[in-house]
Amino acid sequence: MTQTRKLPPLGALRAFEAAARHLSFKTAADELGVTPTAISHQLRLLEDSIRQRLFVRHIRKVTLTPAGDALYPVLRDGLDSFAFALERLRAGPQRRRLTLSATPAFVAKWLLPRLGDWQARHPDIDLHLHASEQPVNLSGGSADVAIRYGRGDWPDLHTEKLLPSPFAPVASPRLALRRPADLKRQTLLHFDWRQRRRDTPIWKCWAEQAGIKGLDIAGGLRFSDESHAIQAAIAGQGVALLGLPLVTTELASGALVQPFGPVLQGDGYHLVTLPERAQQPEIVALQGWLRAAAQSSIS
Repeated sequence: MTQTRKLPPLGALRAFEAAARHLSFKTAADELGVTPTAISHQLRLLEDSIRQRLFVRHIRKVTLTPAGDALYPVLRDGLDSFAFALERLRAGPQRRRLTLSATPAFVAKWLLPRLGDWQARHPDIDLHLHASEQPVNLSGGSADVAIRYGRGDWPDLHTEKLLPSPFAPVASPRLALRRPADLKRQTLLHFDWRQRRRDTPIWKCWAEQAGIKGLDIAGGLRFSDESHAIQAAIAGQGVALLGLPLVTTELASGALVQPFGPVLQGDGYHLVTLPERAQQPEIVALQGWLRAAAQSSIS
């Protein structure tokens, strides 16, 4: 059975909090719209109920006793909480907001073309996109969900595979590429990897799998971001070794072509969030939409 709270009258508590905050009975009376005498009466009732002096009355001012010092912050914080809760109720239902973090290339080339569908399906959830090459610290509150490229081995995080990421040579159809040997007369486009392993899908690995010798895998144009390499390929400035999920729209429209293989298998893109937040309704909605969009993009 719930225990009944034994509290002094709320009017006495409000009078004490205002008088302690201002250290003035008169200013407290003005704030609460009563007389200083009424404030003094309420404070006497409170002191009698707890059998403790809360104020030391001087001729022109008041100060708090140790008991008053102990009680004041508790009442101040409690009344602030009441005010905040009531203000939120007056404001009505709040819009929900989520922050999704991904690399700049993934945001620009995969997420942005699909955002209209997200907004149509979830108009009550505001989605903020955080684009960064550095993995965001989800525990720090910078993002609610992240899409990370890698093997998916991030400890203490809820992780699931979203998209595979095959890599292949991609170019403008204007370059008229027919076979791998044609690359020897083309400019190779490169982009910087944040971390590189022996099996990272770069031109060196591709040339080894293709069995092509004499290809200048170190020359060409280099970009700090994958999306810039994509734009350069569209403009016909060279051939890029790109993650195919990021250029599905361009391949479908004919702005880019994948003229030949071999295709290198990258690590893939993963959905990442904190385990304790994985079942939050907004996050469940976002993850469900991302899964459906990913499945649609590869089917």
